[in-house]
Amino acid sequence: MSAAMIALLVLLAGVGALALLISRRPDAFSVSRSVTIGAPPQVVFDNINELRKWDAWSPWAKLDPQATNSFTGPAAGVGASMAWAGNNQVGVGRMTITQSRPGEFVEMRLEFEKPMKAVNTVEFRLRPGAGGETKVSWTMMGANSFIGKAFGLVVDCDKMVGGQFEQGLASLKSVSEAPCRAERPA
Repeated sequence: MSAAMIALLVLLAGVGALALLISRRPDAFSVSRSVTIGAPPQVVFDNINELRKWDAWSPWAKLDPQATNSFTGPAAGVGASMAWAGNNQVGVGRMTITQSRPGEFVEMRLEFEKPMKAVNTVEFRLRPGAGGETKVSWTMMGANSFIGKAFGLVVDCDKMVGGQFEQGLASLKSVSEAPCRAERPA
């Protein structure tokens, strides 16, 4: 057997092993982060449930201030939808509120067109805490395609997206607490 043939067989075995490794990765993913916000659930909920308020706290709005947004449907709640188009960090996509329970829960369908096509579900869960605080959990979940599984070998989605969620939750905290700070006596 020639050296070229041996090299080809080794290469094919390596590609096969890599394909097997990728195929055995999880079929679904979930990324979640939480924060406690010093504001009542309804204040926090309003900043999430009304998509026109997202630019004030969204980490992606800061990545591309030149991105364009368009809105359809109601101003807030089920059916409210925002489409965006921006640079490669922001991409092109749409999110639509599919469930909304005041002060408690918002669920969205998140559709990415670019840089990679994907459809995921996003949930915000709000729980009242002591002293008028609200615990907010932000979760994104979806199916892992073969390409997504392969991408996960190189990039840790939890760290990448989780870091953006942490930035967004910190901004949501700041935006939501601002009116509460203004109302407190000095």
